[in-house]
Amino acid sequence: QVQLVESGGGLVQAGGSLRLSCAASGRTFSNYAPAWFRQAPGKEREFVARISWRGDSTYYADSVKGRFTISRDNVKNTVYLQMNNLKPEDTAVYYCAARSPVTNDYDYWGQGTQVTVSS
Repeated sequence: QVQLVESGGGLVQAGGSLRLSCAASGRTFSNYAPAWFRQAPGKEREFVARISWRGDSTYYADSVKGRFTISRDNVKNTVYLQMNNLKPEDTAVYYCAARSPVTNDYDYWGQGTQVTVSS
């Protein structure tokens, strides 16, 4: 089992920045490939960004490319999402997830953290 706890959400004006953190505990987190997803009210959950287990490969949704940066610290068992130049359409609950090397699915999810961007 891997437990994930997000933090760092809040209310920010458009153009502002936030950094989300996802603290992992349980099994060796370095073996898992984490990602961030988000879900806006009335919309389906969507992929935001992911990072490889070594941290040397990243991938972003087109909507956040160039504004968001995902990173990880395997010593601290923490994944980060630096969000710059935030837009009102970034408003959502942001979830951290971990992809199992066995199933290759996102088997573990955090409880989410709310990000609200005002115009």
